[in-house]
Amino acid sequence: MMLRPRRFGDDRGHFSETWRKAHFEEAVGQAVHFVQDNESVSGAGVLRGLHFQVPDRAQGKLVRVARGAALDVALDLRKSSATFGQYQTALLTEENRWQFWVPEGFAHGFLTLEPDTVFCYKCTEVYSPEHERALRWNDPDLNIDWGTAAPLLSEKDAAAPSFADFQSPFS
Repeated sequence: MMLRPRRFGDDRGHFSETWRKAHFEEAVGQAVHFVQDNESVSGAGVLRGLHFQVPDRAQGKLVRVARGAALDVALDLRKSSATFGQYQTALLTEENRWQFWVPEGFAHGFLTLEPDTVFCYKCTEVYSPEHERALRWNDPDLNIDWGTAAPLLSEKDAAAPSFADFQSPFS
């Protein structure tokens, strides 16, 4: 789900309320409790993902770009979902101010499109290395169009397993 905070500006600059609990919960139709905020800074061409945490530490994420631009991807891992194995993309930039809600049961990744891109996310669960998992960013079964064949990857992301070998723990 895409959300865009209102912006108020004048000749001094601008102001935005980037998150308000009541407004957010009304938009997504459920109660959400954020427990951790993350920020990453990456050069252009860095791909982070596709990451997720398994139950009982699954994470929902509200993501946005504070500076620069990123192509954001959410992949549905819920077995009973009509969109299981399908993905949605969003272009997040400091100019468009879009925020992307990635609920629990989705893998998430992003590709930075500009130098020094600042990517921010609010999480519904704390980071848990023992619950963290990843899927291959360029899996041919997923056919995600990242717009690049050679992003900068971590060793972990470069070695992530395929979707065909994945047994989803999400109903």
